[in-house]
Parts: sequence; C-alpha cells; structure tokens
Amino acid sequence: MTATLKIIFRYSLFLMSLCLSLANASPTHSDNCTSCHKTEHKDWFKSDHAKAMMLPNDQSILGNFNNVTVQHHSQKARFFKNGKQFWVELTEGGKTQLYQIAYAFGHYPLQQYLIKTSNGRYQTFSFSWDSRAKSEGGQRWYPNYADEDVKPNDRFHWQQPLQNWNGMCADCHSQGLTRQYDKTSDTFNTTFEGINVNCKSCHTVKDDHYKAPKPKVGSQLDWMFKPGENIASRTDSYRDNRFMDTCFACHALRTPLTDGIDPAKPFLDQFSPDLLADPLYHADGQIKEEVYVYGSFLQSKMFKAGVNCLDCHDKHTMKVKAQNNGLCLQCHKADAYQTKAHINHPFDSEGAQCVSCHMPETRYMGVDDRRDHSFSIPRPSLTEEFGIPNACSTCHKDKPVSWASAKVAAWYGKSNRLTQVELDYILLQKQGGLPLSQHLAVINDHRLAVIKRASAIALLPNSTRQINNATVEPWINSTEPLIRLAVAKIGQLLPKGQRQLSLPKLLKDKYRAIRVTAATALLDSHLTDMSALKAAYDELVQSHDINAWRGESSLNASQELVRMRNYDAAIVALNHSIKVDPYFAESYINLTDIYRNLRQIEKERQVYSQALKNVSKSAVVSYSYGLFLIRQKQHQQALTYFERAVQQAPNNAQYAYVYYIALDSLGRTRQALSELKKVVAHYQYNPNLLNLGRQLSQKLQDVESYEFFSTQGSW
Repeated sequence: MTATLKIIFRYSLFLMSLCLSLANASPTHSDNCTSCHKTEHKDWFKSDHAKAMMLPNDQSILGNFNNVTVQHHSQKARFFKNGKQFWVELTEGGKTQLYQIAYAFGHYPLQQYLIKTSNGRYQTFSFSWDSRAKSEGGQRWYPNYADEDVKPNDRFHWQQPLQNWNGMCADCHSQGLTRQYDKTSDTFNTTFEGINVNCKSCHTVKDDHYKAPKPKVGSQLDWMFKPGENIASRTDSYRDNRFMDTCFACHALRTPLTDGIDPAKPFLDQFSPDLLADPLYHADGQIKEEVYVYGSFLQSKMFKAGVNCLDCHDKHTMKVKAQNNGLCLQCHKADAYQTKAHINHPFDSEGAQCVSCHMPETRYMGVDDRRDHSFSIPRPSLTEEFGIPNACSTCHKDKPVSWASAKVAAWYGKSNRLTQVELDYILLQKQGGLPLSQHLAVINDHRLAVIKRASAIALLPNSTRQINNATVEPWINSTEPLIRLAVAKIGQLLPKGQRQLSLPKLLKDKYRAIRVTAATALLDSHLTDMSALKAAYDELVQSHDINAWRGESSLNASQELVRMRNYDAAIVALNHSIKVDPYFAESYINLTDIYRNLRQIEKERQVYSQALKNVSKSAVVSYSYGLFLIRQKQHQQALTYFERAVQQAPNNAQYAYVYYIALDSLGRTRQALSELKKVVAHYQYNPNLLNLGRQLSQKLQDVESYEFFSTQGSW
C-alpha cells in the first residue's frame, strides 16, 4: 500500500487535469435542459465545470502556439498552428515527433493538453500553460515536473499509464463516461455522453421530472442564530446532505469500484476513499499531498454540524457566495468574530481574512493554490512538538515558530488547547502506532471526527498483531459506514477462528466499498455460507479488471490470489502488471517472491534481470536483489546493491541496517561502526540502528562507541 500511495502523490500534479474526454464528443450542455433552465445554464457557464474539456480552437486554447519553443532538460517542445489545428513538435531521446492537440482542458490557473496515442488512449502532454496574469508569473509554458528530467523509461513520462486520461480521472471531467478498458487486448473504448461536467453529471433526470417537486438540498434559511449563540445552528433536527455524495465522487482521492459515475448511486457504492494517513496528510489532518476536499471537509466541525457544499458555494457557478469574510459571517456573528480581539490583525490586512488562518493554501500542479477544508485552528505549538505546519508561520516566515506560539497563547490562552485524545491521535499519526489501550481510546472517542476514528482503526496493524472479535464487533455494527469500511481493512488482525463471528456481516453491507474490502479480509476463511463471500469477491475482481490499465490493480489482485494459493493466476496478473506498467517496481518484487516460494530460482533471477533493466533506480529492487544474492552466497556482490539501495532511499532505516550488517559479515566491522555513528542521527536514532551500533561496539570492544549508542536518542 505504501508504494501505491507514493505513486498517487507524485502524479497528483495531474489528477485534476487528466479527467477529460474523447473524440466522439456530445454537445457541451444538454439542450433539453437549457430550454427550460436558462438562468441555471447561464450560471453554469461561469463555472469551472463548463470548461473542464474543450475542443481546440482559437477561443478555447489559451496557450501560446505562435511557433514558441520551450526546453526543459532533455525535452524540447515547439508549439505551433497549422491552419486551424494546434500542434506540438517534441524532441526527446534524439527523436523528433509531431503531435496534434486533441483537446484543451481546464482554463485557470493552468490549462493542459490532450494527445491521442494508441489503443484508444489519450495522454496528457508534459508541458502546461500557466494561464495566470503575467504579473502573477503566468502567461508561460512550464514543465509538469519542474525539477526532474522525466525520460521515456520513467513511470511518470507523459506517455506512461500514470499520465493516461482514460483511466486516471476522465469520469470526473466528462458526463456519463465509461472507460471500457479491455484487459485482454490492453485497449480502451472510452465513451461519454457530454464533453464536460454538465446537468446530468449531478442531476438524475427522469422523463417526468418537471412534474415532481424540487429536492431540497439545503439553503441559508436552514441556519439561524439562537439567543445567546454566536454560531448559527440548524432550524431542523435532520438535514438531508446525501446529495454531497455526487460532489465527493470527484472531490475525493479514491479508488473506482465501477466503470463511470452514476449520480443516483451513493459515493461508497462506487468508490473506496483513502483515509487520513501519512504522507497524504499531516499528522493533525491538514492536507499535504493533493487529496481534494473530501478527507479534509469530513474532519471539520462544520461537516459534523450539517454544513454542506452549497452553504458556501453557488450550486451552478460553484463560486463562493460571498467574498472576503462575508462568507463566514453568514453563520458566525460579526460582533463575536469580526472583532479586534478575535482577529488580532489590522482589518485591512491579509491576516484579517478568516481563510488566511482557517483555510491555509497548498500549491499543487505547479501553480494551483488550494485551500484546506478542515477549517482547523492554527496551533504553532504543534509545529514545535510534531513538526506540523501552521498558518501563522506560512505568513510570518521571518519569525520563529516560538514567536507564533507565544502570540497565540497570549491571545487565546487555554481555549486553544487540544484534548488528550486529540493529542494522542496526532501522536498516532506521527509515529504510526500507540500502546494498544491508548490506540483503542482514540478510536472509541466519539468526540473525534468519524473519519479520524476510521483512520485510527486502519492504523491498528501498527500497534498490534492481533485483535479479538469483542473489540471489533461494535465497529462492525456501527451506523457510520467509514467505521465499517475501516474495520474491514484490518479484518486480518482477527485470528482465523474469530473471523467467522462478526466480520462476514460486512459481506452483505449496503455499500460496495465495504463489501469488497471485507472480501479481501476473508479470502482465506472457510465460512459456513460462502455465497456472500463469492458475490463480494466477484465485485472485487470486477474493480480490479476496471483498473487493470495500471500496475497497482493487477498487483493487488495477485496478492489476493496468492492468499488463495492460486499461484498460476497470480503470476499471470503480475505479468500483466509488468506489461502495461513496465516501470512499476513493486510488481517485479512480488513476482520474484512467488518464484522464490515455489523454489524456481532461475525464473526469479530472470525477473530480477528484467527489473534491473527497467527500474534500475528503484531502491526496493536494489535491496531485494541484494537479498537474492545473499541467498546465493554472493555476499560481496550483494553489498554493492545494499549500498545502492541506501543511496536511492537515504531515509529508509531498514536498508541502512542491512547494509551495515553486510559490511560486518564481510569483516569490515570497523567501517560499519564508523559510518553508523555518522548517520544514526539522520535516521532519528532508529532503535534497531542503535542496537546494531551497540552490538558492533561490543564486538570490537569499543567502549566509547558503546556509550555513544547507549546514550543517543534516550532523551
């Protein structure tokens, strides 16, 4: 999973922009809607949704195609027009080739361009147009990976699967899209009903809908100030916010379980969302990588109170309903919050804006600044304790964090403090695990946001190797679907004898995301009634096939097949993964593991040879091949690859640990001890490295070094 998440972060530059359309485009808006809904159509036309995808012409293309040449490392691109067509001449790897622009997508703060390649694929080109004003640094071509020379044999090259439009997120930028990927032929036959995000992307329209009453999705009238309260509360006891599932379908980091998006179906019946975890999020839940809004908004007190997207965003333009602090003052009394005592900044300054403190921005896609929707309170003290960023230091870069902490303490005092459980949650996310009783206390504290509790459940494997049915049964019976999803994720922590007690209930859950996750946990279980497991497993296989255009999906399928001891099918799945995604290292490693367990050493060696050719820069390949050489008694050669792994992944303490053991085994103990003393601080005094240092010191009878490793990190 970690490797999969890392891939997600690196291609986050493209996630929003890859989701567009194909050559058989329908009209940009539904004519039979606009004939009756002229005002709504006019508002929609102002939205980003309306500009999600466009055919290339002089009005839609924002980039400079006036015979402009741009160079970035080994790539040189010339943008030009030929009649009404837009072209790019790309030189890379000593070859020059012409590509026609098939579509423009997006419009601000950047625009990207789609190129048709082979097998029904459309790919995102490696340069984007910065459409911001020149005064903001815009009106220029820029490379999507500004600091890297991404060559054709790199997984992040523009012609590789991770830059593929069809699979990445086309369903979010075109209406009624289905990918229609065929695993056997490795081809797409992607179709869609509308070229962009239009009426039917969000609305389920029946033939007789004009006779039906309009559904209530919430308005400002749902909120009122009660006597003595400074924050508005709902006027009714229940607010139906289920329509937000349509928003979440695109504004979430998630894995598709079905082909395309049906606005009539719940979010969790079509997608499995990522929960909160490093390195997607900071330890307190602030966004770190490009994760969209779902994971942050669900943490907020606003979400818990019943606030929905349309309380702040117009339902058709999608713009915020008011500028500056007026938006927040809809529900937060001005005489309590628009005051000097609360703001503590000059009223005409940037620091006086609510969003500056409570919705800090993070830059993605090179130029796109997006706000955190957890609406958190700035706490510089957490920066001092946990290294978490804070909004104060974002603005006051010239001041130390201690200065910001002192200011916040003086202004707000104890009102800004977190509960012990909230601090424990941050500690859990920071270090990965906690003592089990402490960990369970975090999970079972209902004051925490549900998504935080669910995320804590998903982290249980870091705190314990086993858990009993009595502990998980309340979670399995929870009314909160994210809690049920999270417990399905850790189902394998249950002893096999206890997995048949409560966990099978999740195989019949109302949401597909929960059913398929439970199936993964129960694959190697022998249930009394296997029908529910078979049905859920069939749904799981379907989701793998839908996503098999990229390496991770077939890798996950292979792991499940190995658990069922279907090694032949697992080998087929991994070979498919390598075929479609040849620069994805983890598939090679899993395939060598299968051959090793089957004692087919020569085939294992052949896979390593292929991996060293295609993914030579991969630390996990270098490390794993070093272990292979150790098993073949080739210790000196193995050392070379362990050293390479340390260089390729300089923060991985396990690679360093094995490298120094290898040095010691070759009689170079003094060298190992000397180098380890120099780098142990870099690894944050990893306990295993400290223990190894003491062992090597004892072996050499080096008292000084033994004392060094015995005292470091103890503070």
